[in-house]
Amino acid sequence: MVYSMTAFSRRESSTEQGNLAWEMRSVNHRYLEASLRLPEAFRELEGPLRERLRKQLGRGKVECTLRFNPQETSSSELSLNQPLLDQLIRVSQQLAGQLDNPAPINPLELLAWPGVLAGSEQDQSSLVKQAERLFNEALEELKAQRAREGAELRKLIEERLDAISDRVASLHEMMPTLLSAHRQKLIDRFNEARLELDGTRIEQELVLLAQKIDVAEELDRLATHVSETRRVLDDKGAIGRRLDFLMQEFNREANTLGSKAIDSRSTQAAVDLKVFIEQMREQVQNIE
Repeated sequence: MVYSMTAFSRRESSTEQGNLAWEMRSVNHRYLEASLRLPEAFRELEGPLRERLRKQLGRGKVECTLRFNPQETSSSELSLNQPLLDQLIRVSQQLAGQLDNPAPINPLELLAWPGVLAGSEQDQSSLVKQAERLFNEALEELKAQRAREGAELRKLIEERLDAISDRVASLHEMMPTLLSAHRQKLIDRFNEARLELDGTRIEQELVLLAQKIDVAEELDRLATHVSETRRVLDDKGAIGRRLDFLMQEFNREANTLGSKAIDSRSTQAAVDLKVFIEQMREQVQNIE
């Protein structure tokens, strides 16, 4: 299945302690790079949530932000982290001793320090569990959007594959006629120049020319790349890197076709192929 690396999700929930909100954004990246922004009270979740992201996603730069707005009328019992508070006071007093005219210590600023003021352990445990459940919901929504975007990317790529197959079939069909016309053109030039070449020599020159301009192998390889790309699109897991490699192979064959083009029709077909391949490559950059 095809997954896009570009997606966004948001999940909110209200609790007795306050409002929780997760926001997740993912964009293109060569590897999986996850960043988690959590309030200090939820820091214990970082490890497990990172592991969950690693198991659920293959590639992409993913930013996950948790916001918590406590209820002003919450009935939860508050408690002080006394050791941390004592340490903050001690450091503040040491700093004040080094200043000429220090401002008095503001108790509210100390209470606002992360980890100083907290609800009861029971309330906090319940809140952490709710944040974890909400994270799972946001992650599922993110994956669903990546899947929807991926389906659109697949559709666009398959349309280009169909167009490439049409051009390859058309070139296969016209090549005998083009080669025959080019062969006759070369014979006419020999005759016009009144070159006295025996039949064997002329035939050798024609064979060499045919080898230089024959694109049967390139067309066959393009058809193989089309089939392989369709197969990869049906694979599970991260397929973006494999598709990116195939785009390079497509481009190599298209460049060779362009260099061997012998008339306006084959030249235009080679140009069309390069356009389709570039359009596919742009879409592949978004695939996980």
